[in-house]
Amino acid sequence: MPDTPAAALSERLLEVRRQIDRACHGAGRRGAEVTLVVVTKAAPPGIFSAVAAAGVTDVGESRVQAGLQRRARAPAGLRWHLVGSLQSNKVRAAVGTFNVLHGIDSIDLLERVERVASELSRHPLVYLQVNVSGEPGKHGLSPADLPAALDAARALRCARLAGLMTMAPATDAPEAARSTFATLRELRDRLAPATGLSMGMSDDFAVAVEEGSTCVRIGRRLVAALPELSLERAP
Repeated sequence: MPDTPAAALSERLLEVRRQIDRACHGAGRRGAEVTLVVVTKAAPPGIFSAVAAAGVTDVGESRVQAGLQRRARAPAGLRWHLVGSLQSNKVRAAVGTFNVLHGIDSIDLLERVERVASELSRHPLVYLQVNVSGEPGKHGLSPADLPAALDAARALRCARLAGLMTMAPATDAPEAARSTFATLRELRDRLAPATGLSMGMSDDFAVAVEEGSTCVRIGRRLVAALPELSLERAP
């Protein structure tokens, strides 16, 4: 068994990437089409040494302030993703810290991101979050509101539209998430075919990739209980 955080993380990354490759092969795609974001939000700062040693390029945090603090202490060269929801009063800090914003759930928030990006001369990638499952209390645009949001996103000058994002309902059966992912893919294919899909986490990423995901966000599967690191639960 690997006895260092970097060795353990490298082994887990290899297995996750194998699963991504298998899912891509079954769907007639290439594994290189899928960006793997390692969600580090529940790990102590020491995780970033292991991440850098394992050759990871993309990391995700769910809270703006934590991401700002952790980026300042992490190795250079990482691409930072905000994978949680974004409050309007945190937009300036988020735009100044993160390269990719996954939780843009309203036109108002999108336009605020654009204004701040212009002021800071930043060019973040943004994903429009869609509440495909219609779960009460879950963040995201409704499918009916998506066309107007896409029109607003196409008018951006500084922020850039990366694609659509969703979260499937929590379940112990990954196959149960397939309809959510398939619905978002169909929306993307119909309304914004040249963009990406951010969907899939630790328990359902293989199904998400089969359904067309171009970006998976994986935390617990990769960083939980690494040797010499005390970790809380991650997605």
